[in-house]
Amino acid sequence: MKDALTAVLEEINGFLLCATPAAWVEKALTEQEVLLIDHANCEKKAASTAMNLMYKHVDRDDLLSKMSQLAREELLHFEQVVAIMKERGITYRHISSSRYASGLRQHVRQGTQYELIDVLIVGALIEARSCERFACLIPHLDPVLARFYRSLLRSEGRHYQDYLSLARQYAAEDIQPRIDEFRTLERELIESPDTEFRFHSGVPAAA
Repeated sequence: MKDALTAVLEEINGFLLCATPAAWVEKALTEQEVLLIDHANCEKKAASTAMNLMYKHVDRDDLLSKMSQLAREELLHFEQVVAIMKERGITYRHISSSRYASGLRQHVRQGTQYELIDVLIVGALIEARSCERFACLIPHLDPVLARFYRSLLRSEGRHYQDYLSLARQYAAEDIQPRIDEFRTLERELIESPDTEFRFHSGVPAAA
């Protein structure tokens, strides 16, 4: 019988339209300093996204509850990544953002009744891809980092499910076609060439 984590990973792999390219994994192993710095940034941004949703939608109890928990967990993950960086002598510094999240968010229907649904779908995709990438990296990492990334899988998988369930809950119609549009966009971002390596970047390409 499958355990809960295996079931979530299978669900995520079915939700995403492509797997992380092997070339990205190979690049990540040679760029672990950038990987960790950008991972820390991703955790901060995830907490910020959750908080923004809480401020904008104070009348939605389910959203407030789930986003509050998500924000706390993401900030804890941020602290844990920074601690690992410190142990490894990596200085936390500013690096540019990848095109991934902005590439998804530019398709959000801002200022419309559909904005919340689109933001939640994008959140689900980002969390799903993060979870999938942790799983891809784990077999190739040193024991400490592998154990840490394995510990993140369960919460990241739940975050994906929370975002997706809220999107479906608040939609007034079937949103599967809209989900599929964003899934296609996400695949294009992951499979297209990227000159800058980041946690959510596409196929590594020469600068």
